Amino acid sequence: MTASASLFEKAQKLIPGGVNSPVRACRSVGCDPLFIASAAGSKMTTVEGREMIDYVMSWGPMLLGHGHPSVTAAIHAAVDWGASFGAPSPGEVALAEAVVDAVPGIEMVRMVNSGTEATMSAVRLARGYTGKSMIVKFEGCYHGHSDAFLAAAGSGLATFCIPGTPGVPADTVRHTLLAPYNDLEAVRTLFETRPDIACVIVEPVAGNMGLVPPAPGFLEGLRELTARYDALLIFDEVITGFRLAYGGAQAVYGIDPDLTCLGKIIGGGLPVGAYGGKRRIMERIAPCGDVYQAGTLSGNPLAMAAGLATLTQLKKADYAGLEARTTALSEELAAILRAKGVPVHLARAASLFTLFFCDGPVTNFDEAKKGDAALYAAFYNQMRDAGVLLAPSAYECAFTSFAHTDDDFARTLDAAKRVKF
Repeated sequence: MTASASLFEKAQKLIPGGVNSPVRACRSVGCDPLFIASAAGSKMTTVEGREMIDYVMSWGPMLLGHGHPSVTAAIHAAVDWGASFGAPSPGEVALAEAVVDAVPGIEMVRMVNSGTEATMSAVRLARGYTGKSMIVKFEGCYHGHSDAFLAAAGSGLATFCIPGTPGVPADTVRHTLLAPYNDLEAVRTLFETRPDIACVIVEPVAGNMGLVPPAPGFLEGLRELTARYDALLIFDEVITGFRLAYGGAQAVYGIDPDLTCLGKIIGGGLPVGAYGGKRRIMERIAPCGDVYQAGTLSGNPLAMAAGLATLTQLKKADYAGLEARTTALSEELAAILRAKGVPVHLARAASLFTLFFCDGPVTNFDEAKKGDAALYAAFYNQMRDAGVLLAPSAYECAFTSFAHTDDDFARTLDAAKRVKF
């Protein structure tokens, strides 16, 4: 028995499913998870000592790579000052300033501890600000595990085909309206029939049903509809924030949302989230307003230090160069697989991509579900055996980083050439 297998056997007796987040169990790809001992740059090393080229990158945060020297140094310095204060500290002001300077739609920001906290808090704020109760979300978009969002969510729910709402009261879910992603007319119909919509929350580039970019005019249409009907537009940029560009997807697409949710990258690998937006809206949050939200560890000094060090490096990073390299890698991967006679649809944006094992197009959740899960599982397992670690779910993205080298990409392509279906 391998060291990973032994740890997984023990973990299953102590932790539900043996993991602390469901997709990590690797059930949809028919294998057990690898346990990781360490990570550096573009690589992770398993407890068996196997080095793996990593395209999960902690599900997105490690855009600079694992263990970037500036980020590591910032964390080491911060821990010497204290791990948690439960009081204001200079680091949270510095990170807030960096976020406000970078993201076009954010004039004020509140730090929290996860993307789920960010999205649930943003929706509460939208309801408090508008005085309305209904929210619109899109099928296949995942906004965390808050009750209101677990209706037709993507990511782990899609992987396991679990009904979206066990344990969630029907009275909670009835306040969530669903529309297909990229279907502007469906949203228009909802607004025409429901005057009580407080907000539309959307991943500007969907990343939890696999990568699905917005159709031309979709985001612009959402902005127009929410403004016309006095609802708020919330961009969930937990994945896309600081990854598509330093200013996020809203900078790329030129859309000005009312509220923005962030996470992942702004913590430099440590747990963090944030939500921000227009000053007139954010000032409704307690203590200056009447919408309550709190968190004992919010603004944690270690996370603030890691996040600020990360953003400092990203501000001068060559995003265009990484996008060009990622485009070349993903297009060559798709070509290699198509040459083997399997259907592949490539979706990509900046340093993210998904290989759907189906013919395109893939513009929404229903089309994403056409992908052949067995083909993906075969691809995943053979790539893993060759030392290339991909997401253990067909409904996730591959992430590159500034730490990935040309040799990493060459070895990845060589592994793909050896895959058999």
